[in-house]
Amino acid sequence: MEYLLEVKQIVDFPRCRIYREFIRTLMSDKNLRTAGGSYLFYYMVLCSYANFRSSYLKMEGITYLVSPGEWICRTSELSKWFRTRYQHQALAIMEYLQKQNYITYTKLGHGNLIKFEISDWKKHNTALNYNYPCLKDGGFFFFPIAAVHELISICRCSEMDIILDLWIHAIYNDEQVRGSELGPVVYFRNYTGNPLTSYSDLSLRWGISKATVSRILNKLQEKDYISLVSFTGRHGSVIYLCSYLCTMFNISDIMINKEEVSMIFQVPVHIANDATSVIEVPVKDHQIDSSEVADCVSEHFPSVSKTHILQIIQKLAQILSAQGIPCCECPLTQYKLSPLSDCREDIIRYSLRLGCPDMQTVYQFELTLSPNIHMKET
Repeated sequence: MEYLLEVKQIVDFPRCRIYREFIRTLMSDKNLRTAGGSYLFYYMVLCSYANFRSSYLKMEGITYLVSPGEWICRTSELSKWFRTRYQHQALAIMEYLQKQNYITYTKLGHGNLIKFEISDWKKHNTALNYNYPCLKDGGFFFFPIAAVHELISICRCSEMDIILDLWIHAIYNDEQVRGSELGPVVYFRNYTGNPLTSYSDLSLRWGISKATVSRILNKLQEKDYISLVSFTGRHGSVIYLCSYLCTMFNISDIMINKEEVSMIFQVPVHIANDATSVIEVPVKDHQIDSSEVADCVSEHFPSVSKTHILQIIQKLAQILSAQGIPCCECPLTQYKLSPLSDCREDIIRYSLRLGCPDMQTVYQFELTLSPNIHMKET
C-alpha cells in the first residue's frame, strides 16, 4: 500500500506541543539572554521537568514519591536552570510564580531541595496512573496558549521569552493562515489570517523598544532560530521558524525563499527611476513580446512603460525560478504579455505566457498590477 501524508497544524488549538529537547537546547545556548520580567522561560523550564506519571526519587538518602505534574530538584540545580547568580534569586522567581498560581512549591531537606507542582497540569496533560521513571530530556508536554499571553504581558520580555513566544505561535500548512504553506510562520492569532506584523506591534507585545526588537530579531536570524522577511514601507515583516519541522514533526526543514514569500504576500515591486538600474537576471528586452500591450499602455490609466514592464518581468522571473520553473533561467525563454479585458483604472491585468521559442512547452500565468497607495503617501 502507498499513502499520501499531509501535515496540518490547526490555528485554534488551545495548547502547543513543546519538546523537552528543544527546551534543553535553549537552556544550553548561552548567547540567549534571560534577563527580563515576563517569567515565560522560567515557567516553561519547570514544566519541562514535571512528571507525566508517578515515580520514586531518592535524594540525600530519602526516597520521595513524585506525582504527575511534580518534580524535586536541588536549589543549586534550580539556580543553574534559571541562570541566576545566587540561589535566593531562583527562589524569588519560584515565589512569584507561586503568587500568580502557576506553581506551588515547598522546601525539603533543610532548604537544600525544592519540590514543585505545576498548577492545572492534569488539565492540559495526561496523567498516567502507573509508576515509572519519567525521562527529562525526551518526549514532550502540552503548554496552554493562554499562559503565554498572561506571562509576556507581565513585564519586559527577555530574548528567551521572545523565541518561546515565536515558537508557540508558529503555524504550518494551515489554509486559514496566509504563507503557512511555505513553512512554519509566526501568527499571533489576531483572527485576520495574515501573519504580517510590524516592529511597533512587537514592541508593544514584548515591552521593549522598536530598536531592540530589530536587534533581537536580527540576532535570532544570525543564530538560525528564525528566517526574517521584511517588506518595504508599512507592509511589515513575516517571521518563519528554522528547525521547527524537524523538531515538531521529525521531517526535513524547508528552506524559506524570500522571493516566494513576496509572491504570496503581494509585495510591491519597486521600479527605479534610473532605467539603467535593471536587475541582473537572464531576461533581456528581446525576450519579451509586449506588442499586444502597446495600445493598453498608451490609452489606459495608469500606464505601464516598456522599461517598467521589463523590470517587472525580471522580478517575476526571479520568483518563478525560485518556485522550480527552470525556463526562467534560460536565456532563450520567450515571454508574451497580453492585456485582459477586465482591466480597471486602479488594476491592470495581463496574461503572461512563457516557454521555449517554439512555444511547445508553455507556462501560463495571470499578472496583476495595482498602484501602491502607501508608497505614494510616503
